[in-house]
Amino acid sequence: MIDDTKRRNDTALGGTTVGELAAYIHGELRDGGEETLIFGFASLNDARSGDMSFLTSERHRKQFINTKASAVLVPMDMHDLGSHAVCIAVKLPSQAFGTLVEKYGYIPPPFRAGVHEAAVIASSVIFDPTQVAIGACAVIEDGAEIGHGVRIGAGCFVGRNVRIGSHSTLFANVTVHDDCVLGERVFLHSGVVIGGDGFGFEFENGRHRKIAQTGIVQIDNDVEIGANSTVDRARFGRTWIGEGTKIDNLVQIGHNAVIGKHCILVAFVAIAGSAEIGDYVVIAGQAAVAGHVTVGSRSTLGARSGVTKDLAPDASYLGFPAAPSKTERRRIAAVSRLPQLARRVSEIERQLHSNIGLKITGDQPVEP
Repeated sequence: MIDDTKRRNDTALGGTTVGELAAYIHGELRDGGEETLIFGFASLNDARSGDMSFLTSERHRKQFINTKASAVLVPMDMHDLGSHAVCIAVKLPSQAFGTLVEKYGYIPPPFRAGVHEAAVIASSVIFDPTQVAIGACAVIEDGAEIGHGVRIGAGCFVGRNVRIGSHSTLFANVTVHDDCVLGERVFLHSGVVIGGDGFGFEFENGRHRKIAQTGIVQIDNDVEIGANSTVDRARFGRTWIGEGTKIDNLVQIGHNAVIGKHCILVAFVAIAGSAEIGDYVVIAGQAAVAGHVTVGSRSTLGARSGVTKDLAPDASYLGFPAAPSKTERRRIAAVSRLPQLARRVSEIERQLHSNIGLKITGDQPVEP
């Protein structure tokens, strides 16, 4: 059973009026209710009295009508909603809800500097123990540099000569191997591995010979990488993740790949070695990019796309091999019509046989 009291105590609301919340997001109150008190945030289905939720479209109207939420953010163009909840009209309900949650929602534990007595830290590590938080059983090896405000969770491993910029966070059980460089405000979620060996082998004399992976991984400022994702070290030089890029859980980035600035990589994306992804690229779930190809800046790759050759910038792509979205949609539409076309051909064959006694065998008509 979820402790609802505990959930609400972890917010900064403490009983805030709908009117105050509406003013913060410049929302339009529908039919009053500005004095209604809000204590928490939840989905339409999970909300209880005292919660705020949001509605994005007509297809969720049933959940909206049945919700127990005290207030709901709704689109500006929706009227006659028929709910007991106080409605606040905004342009983008989901975005406005996120703004309120960031302001009043879950309160993360405050930064508390200190080094757990069970942490193992080499004597040559450069850090100020009064300015970092290092958890139990973390291991930090020789020559590492840890900036101010860094949090290193329980069970993390930080290899030799690693540099971690200020105010970065390594959640529990993150691994950063030797010589890798993390910028400022980098967030690595549990299970992330930075700087594991790239997948490089040569086939010689009937055996796979390992190629030494001697490069590093460089992660620039404001990058966030989700749980159990991996970024391989370069064969030489660097594997490079650009500033502001956000990477979902379970993403694989191969050696010497370059990911540009402010990209989005969704779960199960795989980027092969030496691929180059431009700036502001969005790659949807389960898409893959082959090695040594370039994806132009501001491109979008649809889910399960497979990139096998260079793609131009400022375009949207789908399918395998990835093609411009319009082209791929036409192909998909054509394939979907094949059963209907087959039935029409069969009907034409039947009519020909019935009317003139012509049989169709293989590709050639034959006289009966």
